[in-house]
Amino acid sequence: MTTVKSKPRVAFQGEHGAFSEEAALKALGPDIELVPRPTFAALFTSIDEELADYIVAPLENSIIGPIQQSVDLMRESSLIKTGEVVIPIAQHLIACPGVSFSEIEVVQSHPAALAQCGLFFAAHPYLSKVEAEDTAGSVKQIMTRGDRGVAAIAGIRAAQIYGASVVKADIQDDPKTYTRFAVLAAASSGARSTSSKMKRKTKHAS
Repeated sequence: MTTVKSKPRVAFQGEHGAFSEEAALKALGPDIELVPRPTFAALFTSIDEELADYIVAPLENSIIGPIQQSVDLMRESSLIKTGEVVIPIAQHLIACPGVSFSEIEVVQSHPAALAQCGLFFAAHPYLSKVEAEDTAGSVKQIMTRGDRGVAAIAGIRAAQIYGASVVKADIQDDPKTYTRFAVLAAASSGARSTSSKMKRKTKHAS
């Protein structure tokens, strides 16, 4: 009898379409089961709760520096780092289809994403910023509500997954922005390094 090997379960913070999900796919390849988790706190309990075999957590962004909550949780955790991956980050202003920029009054996203777009907000000071749990989740929310006055900041995959439209592209402060992520596993899992599977992108990745 042939035993079917189950796919590795990889948890990430955010909804489908989040940058962390992209990092998981780049680090471990497409043959994985992706497990979205709502918060960083939930992410770091995923393995103990037997929901995942690996987690992918952001460490630092080239514009804003350390992703402090994630870094602190990693330091407090007993998980071991099996590898790292770096991905380029392109932040877009995303809204419901047909919405024009002049209609937008509020922009929501993860605090890190909002911070990466400081120059954009300085140029448009009338826009209100609202912090949310993640980038892709913000796109999902505005599409669910259908609110024409609210936009999200997220990556292109989130717009594609939820059927939203990009109103303004590449609004991050630095066009060569990147984020570094860690791949973590339980110390007792015997997990091997994932470094050989990673397509590491540098700061100058396009």
